[in-house]
Amino acid sequence: MIEAGGRSLRVAHWRLDEASEHPPILFFNGIGANIEAVAPLAERLTERGFVMFDMPGVGESPEPSLPYNPFTMCWTATQVLDRLGLDVVDVMGVSWGGAMAQHFALQHPKRTRRVVLAATTAGMLMVPGKPAALTKMIDPRRYVDPEFMNEHFMTLYGGMTKRPGSKAQHIGRLKPPSPRGYLYQLIAMLGWTSLPALPFLDKEVLIMMGEEDSIVPPINGKILAAAIRNSRLETFEDGGHLFLLTHAEESVALLRDFLDSPDTAAERKRAA
Repeated sequence: MIEAGGRSLRVAHWRLDEASEHPPILFFNGIGANIEAVAPLAERLTERGFVMFDMPGVGESPEPSLPYNPFTMCWTATQVLDRLGLDVVDVMGVSWGGAMAQHFALQHPKRTRRVVLAATTAGMLMVPGKPAALTKMIDPRRYVDPEFMNEHFMTLYGGMTKRPGSKAQHIGRLKPPSPRGYLYQLIAMLGWTSLPALPFLDKEVLIMMGEEDSIVPPINGKILAAAIRNSRLETFEDGGHLFLLTHAEESVALLRDFLDSPDTAAERKRAA
């Protein structure tokens, strides 16, 4: 547990005490998702550090007393990095966390090297997913009611069930958020959009989308790619909303290819 920005947050980190040629990744998770849900991804990226934290009222972070928004939570994230002695990081986020990653890169460009956005959108200016999936996504019963989750799993996560065992593994790692924690995550993004600011995002950006994602249709990746000048869009042919976990090997290979590539001319110019 780390005290940061007036909040107690459960923080997890991997390999920060090991020598590495790469900056660590600061990861923002999806709505309601706890650290354990994405831990397999962190464990696979063995050559670099990895940091993420449970949002207030999610996982094992204490219940939030006050609401927050992307500005205050991204500032809080810098306080977490300060506590860990980290300066510049690669920033990554999935779904709800992808919006936080965009905001972090825009708000704290000097602490951001590269950006990875997975299964996410530019906020309220987005193409919505299928109504059947969205109504079930905002229902917190997906975390606390095994029968509800089991019944609607395919509707929520699309191509995930094509990978044997992935459904049971994912459900087994989830911990239900508190009702207030979940509500505060929902209202944190009300009215938020990055779209007008994205043309000024002066970073290399990898956008990863699942072609069978029923929550965040892949066209949202094209919108992000059109708005961000230094972006690269990659899609997973049979990927649903959780392709980072169901297509773990492909995802990690793509992350390494992007994050480990030499500095671009634009990056060298910015560093000069």
